[in-house]
Amino acid sequence: MLATTATQPITVAKIPIDSWSFAIRIWLATVLALFISFWLQLESPTTAALTVGVLAEPTRGQALDKAAFRLLATVVGVAASIAITGFFSQTRDLVLAAFAVWLGICVFAAKLLDGYRAYAAVLSGYTVALIATQQIDNPQRVFEFGVARGAAITVGILSMAVVNSLMFAPDRRPRLLAQLTAIHRRVREYAGAPCRSESGNLIFLALLRETVGLRSEIASLASESSSGSARSAAARSAAVALVAELQAVRTTSDPAGEASPWAARELQRRDDEVREDLSALRSARWPLRIWRAPLYGSWRTAAESGVRAAAWLAIASTFYIWAGWPAASTSLSFVALIAALGATTPNPRGFTVLALVAAPITTVLTGVLEFVILDGADAFPLLAIGLGPVVVGSALLMTSKNLLWSGLGRANLSFSMLMLAPSNPQTYNPQAFLFTSVFIIAGAALLLAAQTLIPPVSDDKRRMRLVAEARSEPKERGRSNGEAPEEAIFRDASRIEQFLAAGGTQDSRALAEMLSCFDQSAMLRLCSAELMQFADGPLASLADEARTAIVKRDVASLRAIAPRFRDKAPRKDSAEADIAACLILTSNILEQGSSDVCPRKAA
Repeated sequence: MLATTATQPITVAKIPIDSWSFAIRIWLATVLALFISFWLQLESPTTAALTVGVLAEPTRGQALDKAAFRLLATVVGVAASIAITGFFSQTRDLVLAAFAVWLGICVFAAKLLDGYRAYAAVLSGYTVALIATQQIDNPQRVFEFGVARGAAITVGILSMAVVNSLMFAPDRRPRLLAQLTAIHRRVREYAGAPCRSESGNLIFLALLRETVGLRSEIASLASESSSGSARSAAARSAAVALVAELQAVRTTSDPAGEASPWAARELQRRDDEVREDLSALRSARWPLRIWRAPLYGSWRTAAESGVRAAAWLAIASTFYIWAGWPAASTSLSFVALIAALGATTPNPRGFTVLALVAAPITTVLTGVLEFVILDGADAFPLLAIGLGPVVVGSALLMTSKNLLWSGLGRANLSFSMLMLAPSNPQTYNPQAFLFTSVFIIAGAALLLAAQTLIPPVSDDKRRMRLVAEARSEPKERGRSNGEAPEEAIFRDASRIEQFLAAGGTQDSRALAEMLSCFDQSAMLRLCSAELMQFADGPLASLADEARTAIVKRDVASLRAIAPRFRDKAPRKDSAEADIAACLILTSNILEQGSSDVCPRKAA
């Protein structure tokens, strides 16, 4: 009983103490950013407070990593703003058209990335909205406004870093190590299960998705300490090795029912590699092998998403030009902001709905704060205290495991700063507040209407495209474009993860095809890599025949070549015997795939 009690997290008002610590850090960093902005008399103190909200991440490394990408993307966005307004300074319509094209390009890039890299891509896009469109009538102030925004962002980043350091914000490494270790233990347990059964496939998919999902978080380890780069490399290599071990587990359950000693030794080798990488992560040293963790990107889906984002912004711009609304640039900026950030989520239209729901809620809360609680106060301590309930409450919601509450918390944290627009001295203008609120809500509603007229790429289309691309993968004849087989396996695993994120579990036939093609591609690459050790020597011609058979996916030839390698083997565990077993196993997997779901294609 005592042990059970000891493992329970400490709570205050039934909320974990870690969540309270996170929320208080965000509030203190927001207050510090505003204080420094007021003291330096920055032109855009609101941007400093917004930056703290954007960098509201649970660990120190994640906040620093995101801060670096935010600063870099701001520089790119300011440069794009200067270029667009410089080329089209005399024609407002062309500025908006160029902005729509630029946003589409940034969304295209974001769809090929993940994590904070995808965020940086879309930030480069909507920064133009926050600078160029806001200064569309004063293009000569674009550079000045961009510099002011950069200064405010820097203040926000420094404020967040100082507060995180003083309050000992947690690092990601201990929990990441625990997660990878737990996944490794479950992979070993999975190795004893019948992995070709339906339940075995579900376990495989859960492990694969969990491992691939850690990819974006692993990069943040590099920012946590002086040894962060080594830890990040070790964690990345461990994740790649785990996926390779998962694939090896599936390989040991040969579809032809033949137990392969080579496959068992291969599984043991993979397991040893995972252990070594986890040990390197634990001791903060460089791993023996530094593997990349490449992400699969569908260029067609990315291009289509970029075109649609540009079309949504063009529709909104056309409407505002037709309506002739004054001060519509604020609403258009909000349209660009939601469209861009939505591109980093699996469901862009759902993200827009969330913004549309959050906007009126935030309007009411911010209105109460500004006109009831503060009510004309201009003392900074009163502003800091008044911000407490809004910021802390929003940050607590962000820590919720419920995605809806978490999303509302993050949206409220950012929207409240945008609507309040803290300044020195604080201005209390009900009419300006009302116009800003109405335009923000109208922007979300207009974007939702545009997404109804031109819907985002559907999950069905994404799944069909991913299946088609996976089906063509074996046709690549084992080529890896400079990737190690383990890296290529991880890239293919990320494609399966994207398929699952698009509702792939609902389509059992397509899922079976994805898994079959995953097995085939992995074995083709692995077998091709094994044959490279015979590129020179007496068996070079035989290795060339085997590679030709792999190119053609000629099962009969692979099975005919395997005994010829075995006959040359001096012992049962020699390289010749191993490649013979590898060729037999590859032929069995290719045959199973051809007769099951993955049709054979001519090379």
